[in-house]
Parts: sequence; structure tokens; C-alpha cells
Amino acid sequence: MSNLRAIAVDNPWIETIFWLALLLLAAAFVNYVVKVALVRILHRLIGAFHFLQGAEVVRSGVIARIANAAPALVISVGIVQVPGLPAAVATVIGNVANAFIILVFAMAISAALGLFHTIWNRRQDGNGRSIKGYVQVATIAVYGIAAILMVAAVIDRSPMILLSGLGALTAVLILVFQDTLLSLVASVQISSTDMVKVGDWIEMPAQNADGDVIEIALHTVKVQNWDKTITTVPIRNLVTQPFKNWRGMQESGGRRIKRAINIDQNTIRYLTDDELRNLQQMKPIRAYIERKTRELSEWNALLEPADASVNRRRLTNIGTFRAYVESYLKAHSLLRQDMTMIVRQLPPEANGLPIEIYCFTDTIAWVAYEAIQSDIFDHLYGVLPEFGLAVFQAPSGSDFRTLSASEEA
Repeated sequence: MSNLRAIAVDNPWIETIFWLALLLLAAAFVNYVVKVALVRILHRLIGAFHFLQGAEVVRSGVIARIANAAPALVISVGIVQVPGLPAAVATVIGNVANAFIILVFAMAISAALGLFHTIWNRRQDGNGRSIKGYVQVATIAVYGIAAILMVAAVIDRSPMILLSGLGALTAVLILVFQDTLLSLVASVQISSTDMVKVGDWIEMPAQNADGDVIEIALHTVKVQNWDKTITTVPIRNLVTQPFKNWRGMQESGGRRIKRAINIDQNTIRYLTDDELRNLQQMKPIRAYIERKTRELSEWNALLEPADASVNRRRLTNIGTFRAYVESYLKAHSLLRQDMTMIVRQLPPEANGLPIEIYCFTDTIAWVAYEAIQSDIFDHLYGVLPEFGLAVFQAPSGSDFRTLSASEEA
């Protein structure tokens, strides 16, 4: 024993190494105990909350990061007690340990913010509002403050000294974080005005985006297009560029049909008496024909004999067809009768006379909407010949061959 003491007296660095090793073992022991204790205590605490799960909290990394501060705290306190260690070295190690403690707490806060974001998204009453941008800003702020405190801890100076020097760097910081600041402003505008929420269907041709919003972050908005591709749109573009949000249609419960049938203008004419009798057998326009016949008869009875041939009014096939379409749509069980419903003529053009149908279905589901729209126009195209009308179609190769063959014959 006396020999060991003699060796220690002759070689003081051995005692220093011994106490350093003992300090490291103590830090490792504290690290193990604190982690186990924190896990058990936290599991008991969160067991009373149905919206938290222990495994999820552990996966978030909050526990591990907080526990990492314990061994660093042991080193920070115990390093000054190690005999034979130069004061400058002890100070540097203690400062680095303090900086590490600040870092792990910043990482723990960041993980807690991520966990809060996960819990928020799980809520049923979130209404599609995304807070990811705010979480990212808070994370940046936490790490920014932590960086200042860590530098102050390492150089053993007050953080106010560093903050006082940041005034001269303001212009540089604004330039470096320009995109972040602009994105933050845009994110606040979008959130405050309720322009876009997660789940909205937006259409932005300038960015080739047409689909559902699946994520709103600080810098970008992710849109899953209908072909399952993902378009990433800078969040600032939602403020500076036009886009269409279909949320109003989804909330109304009705989706608009706006499509025209181009009628061949050469087939538009007056209806004959026989055609009127045949069309009068159709229930949707029976009352219309009877009413218009009486109205026209009263009008024509007031005409002078000289004007009877010129100013005589008669029913046209195009007007009767339009009345049929109106009656057909009003009786359709899958159309919203409480929303705008119009059948109108548009200005004639080279492709015929457009008869536009404007109405709303009682569903917003894409497949069901297309089926209803197709069924309506299937019927209208099929019933056109009953009115002596034809759809305009540009001549094709077969039409020219038929014409050529008839001329040769």
C-alpha cells in the first residue's frame, strides 16, 4: 500500500487519470439510471391520457435527449473536483459539457414539438389546418437560441454580449434567411385567411398541380395529383400566383355540369303538325306544347291577313328541344333542384349552335359525377333525332369517300 502511495506521489498524473475514469463511470451510471427512471415514470404519467402512447413518446426521442443531459451535468460538476487537472482544461471541459446540456435540451424541445405536431394531426377537429410551418419556425428559433447560449457557454461569456453584436449582422441574417422569412409571412397569410387546408383540392396550372393538398410546411406545399404524382409548390406562390380551390364545391355538396351540344344549324326548322302530334306524346313536353300552341294561336289570330304569312309564329324544333331538356333536368332525381339550372343558347359559331346545359349534381364524388353527366348527355344525343335535329360534326375521311362515291355513281 505504501508502494502505491509512493508511486502516486511520484506520478501525480496517475491519480488524475484514476479520478477521471471514476468520473466517467459515474456519468455512465447516472445516464443508465436516469434513462430507466424517466421511462418508467413517464409511462405511468402518460397512461392516464388516452391520446398519448408511451411507445410513441419514446420513438419521438424526447426521453433519450433529456436523459443525455444527466451525464453531462455530472461531468460539468465533477470535472473541477479532479485533482491534478489544470484549471484551464477543467474550465474548457466544463464549458463544453454545459454547451452539450443546452444542445440536448434544444433537441428535446424540438422532438417535443414534433410530437405535438403528430398529436395535432391526429385530432378529429383539426379541420385540415396545418401547423407544420409554425412548428418548423419554432424549431428554428429553439436552435437559434441554443446556438447563442452554446457559444456563450463555451467562451464563458454572457449571452447578452453576443446578442449586442447581432445588430450589425441583421442585414446579413435577413439576407441568409430571406426565403424562410418570406415563407413564414406567406404561411401566416394562408393560415389566417383560410386559403388552403390539408385535404383541399387545388388546381394550379402554372405549377402543374391538380389534386389534393397532403402537406403544408414552412417552405412548400405538397399536392398529390390525380395521377398519384407529387407536385411540390413553394408556399409563396400560393400568395403571389392565382390558383383554384375546389373546397367551396366540396362543401356545397353539388358539382357543376357545364357542357354544350353543338347543333347542326342546317337542321333547325319549324315543326310540322304531324311532328307536333308525335312530340306531344312525350310527357316532359306535353304541357309545354299545349301552352305554346294556345299562345301562338292567340297571337296569330290577331294578325291581319296580309301579315299572316310573314309574321305568323310557329314552334321550332330547337325551341321545343330546349324545353324538353329543361323539363328533363327538372325531373332528374340526381340533380340539385335548389341550385342554378339553365338550358340556354350560346352565340352560333362555325361548329354549330351550342345549346349549353348548366346544372349541379347531388354528389361531388368524381366517378359518380362523371356517370351522371354521361347518362344525361347519352339521353340527349339519343333523343335529338326525335326533334329533327342533328349534332354538328366536322367532315371526316369517310364522309369525303361517301361523297366521292355518290358523285361517281
